[in-house]
Amino acid sequence: MTDTVDQRTRSKMMSKVRNKNTSIELVVRKALFVRGFRYKINDRTLPATPDIVLPKYKAVIFVHGCFWHGHNCPHGKLPKSNQEFWSNKIKLNKSRDRKNIDRLINQGWRVATVWECSLRGKTPKEVTLVIKTLKTWLTSDSQYIKIP
Repeated sequence: MTDTVDQRTRSKMMSKVRNKNTSIELVVRKALFVRGFRYKINDRTLPATPDIVLPKYKAVIFVHGCFWHGHNCPHGKLPKSNQEFWSNKIKLNKSRDRKNIDRLINQGWRVATVWECSLRGKTPKEVTLVIKTLKTWLTSDSQYIKIP
């Protein structure tokens, strides 16, 4: 199926998609900061440039958008148009994510993945539960956690 808009319009639309400082990323960062956690953001010296790096805990946090990283939830559903392209793109993204997580763990880092759906549109109580889970993980010895 062909695109419903011309190439210039699509390019303009896609340029507005942010890959850092997203609203869900800011929610996680602010909640961690309020609880006393200090971090770096988008550290380019590490594989995959993690969204949040907590050197004191030797931990990194990725805040993944469900669509772009292929989460199995309503937000991660492929569009009806150009499905072959999107399917391949998301498959490559997921493969790259797995490799980067493995690289980080092999370098001694602990890795957390927080999915967009666990925060977007949730009540403050639900967001607090996600942050509490993250806080518990940060102070544990666990190597990897996914927060759905």
